[in-house]
Amino acid sequence: MDNKMFCFQCEQAAHCTGCTGSAGVCGKSAETANLQDELTGALIGLARAADGSPGVNEGTWSLIIEALFTTLTNVNFDAAAIRDVTARVKAEKSRLVPDCASCMSPCGHNNDYDVSRLWTADEDIRSLKSLILFGIRGMAAYAYHAMVLGYTDGEVNRFFAKALFAVGEDWGMDDLLPLVLEVGEKNYRCMALLDKANTETYGTPEPTTVPLTVEKGPFIVVSGHDLHDLKRLLEQTEGKGINIYTHSEMLPAHGYPGLKKYAHLKGNFGTAWQNQQKEFADIPAPVLFTTNCLMPPKASYADRVFTTAVVSYPELKHIGADKDFTPVIEKALELGGYAEDKAFTGINGGSTVTTGFARGAVLGVADKVVEAVNSGRIRHFFLVGGCDGARPGRNAYTEFVRNTPQDTVILTLACGKYRFNDLDLGEIGGLPRLMDMGQCNDAYGAIKVATALAEAFGCGVNDLPLTLVLSWYEQKAVCILLSLLYLGIQNIHLGPTLPAFISPNVLKLLAEKFHLTFCGEEELRHWDQAACKIGK
Repeated sequence: MDNKMFCFQCEQAAHCTGCTGSAGVCGKSAETANLQDELTGALIGLARAADGSPGVNEGTWSLIIEALFTTLTNVNFDAAAIRDVTARVKAEKSRLVPDCASCMSPCGHNNDYDVSRLWTADEDIRSLKSLILFGIRGMAAYAYHAMVLGYTDGEVNRFFAKALFAVGEDWGMDDLLPLVLEVGEKNYRCMALLDKANTETYGTPEPTTVPLTVEKGPFIVVSGHDLHDLKRLLEQTEGKGINIYTHSEMLPAHGYPGLKKYAHLKGNFGTAWQNQQKEFADIPAPVLFTTNCLMPPKASYADRVFTTAVVSYPELKHIGADKDFTPVIEKALELGGYAEDKAFTGINGGSTVTTGFARGAVLGVADKVVEAVNSGRIRHFFLVGGCDGARPGRNAYTEFVRNTPQDTVILTLACGKYRFNDLDLGEIGGLPRLMDMGQCNDAYGAIKVATALAEAFGCGVNDLPLTLVLSWYEQKAVCILLSLLYLGIQNIHLGPTLPAFISPNVLKLLAEKFHLTFCGEEELRHWDQAACKIGK
């Protein structure tokens, strides 16, 4: 493969086949992409060394999780930062197997893996290994967020090594396919861990209306997924006359009692992550990225973008492990914010959005839901969620939701909701027709709601009047889809484009086994042709 780089892990992949030139569509340089491949190869070497080693400890697992998270789309664009993580991975391998480097008869068992072998493998093997690798990258993000709150799971940790080991082996489809579903199993366990970490730390989310107006005066915008970083910033800015606004996947923070108690957590700024280069262009405030999805910042606002944790971009100011946000606070005071309150809207013109309809909130009114279904007031549920992307055609999800009948309920989660979360869809029996269940990891909560409803109706989840319509973008969408498949959930509608790493044979296998359906843009747009059909 005569390319400067190769990457096809996200929906943006050039020509829906892969990025191969000087830079990926995401903005990642060929150098960075190749360094991430080197890091992945080093991680496989570490997994090999960890196999049966008595020296494996919590530091080993935390490093594996951090390193996998570093390779996620729109997280780390900084070559120096990636080299540093790679060096730490290699050092950890040397600690576990100190004699390998000086062995006079090397067996190769603990060697790092040449990831180019994966990209040039048989397409079906490449496809299954990509599902495994990309799935554990997404899972690592969830494990990381739980870990910073002090929650870990040894079984999940050990699986990271097991999966990495397998990616480096010459296994056939019969060996790899069960491991693909095991990614789903372990990710479900990992999402449960993060759900526990978040709710025990910040309380059970509550339905909350979030304004999109930015009040006058200094403010800070916080993006990403890390609630712990947001909490630390709220603590450090309290009483300083600085308001805090969420962005993108940080929006669900407003539902948590332990976070919404801060009076200066005011509202949400901006819409979907892919609009940040336009929406941040002249913002008189700093932006803090705690995790993905960072896009290469434009020169007009690069001086006010800060990163922390695994997020990094060349020449941007990075907040280290001490989480001293003083530079961000000083920048907010320097810029001063807007002179007067400034009203913004969502993509569809709405002035507010709602969040906080997590499993606790929904199950708290389960009796009302069951009664509404039994009385015929609720005919069908749609779970419309997933990772959003920049392609114009993805606004088909807006039309899909807008055209749902008045006797249906839309559950949503992840950043795909920004396509429609400011729409006023009304109510059914005092229940809102549109319920934002949270971040992408809150797919765990959505599954628990579906399970509880199935028990209430005395049927299986696949027998519920429920249709899953999922968009995919990056690796978290991969591991969530695999969790749904592991749980046996069928008739999932996936679109509007299919992952480039899914080979025709693997797609056919999954579609036949789990009754997956591909929904293109036009199918999503026309209710009478598609949505109404699948909703009956």
